[in-house]
Amino acid sequence: MAKRQVMFTLSPESSSEPIIYNLGQQFNIVTNIRQAELAEDRGWIVLELDGEEKDIEAGITWAISMGVRVEPVNK
Repeated sequence: MAKRQVMFTLSPESSSEPIIYNLGQQFNIVTNIRQAELAEDRGWIVLELDGEEKDIEAGITWAISMGVRVEPVNK
């Protein structure tokens, strides 16, 4: 199992979608919200992703395709 921390920055278009829920369900990734600041139409979330490396990569690629900006978080 791999673990990675990333920051998701949500756009107005992606902020109304259940991105984190879908990430866990569709890609078999355990998500843990470490920090967040959200408004109705935008925000950012620091997530810890736990799962198989290939699933994490596929999930991140999917999130980007949904309009989420994804950046690594350095510990």
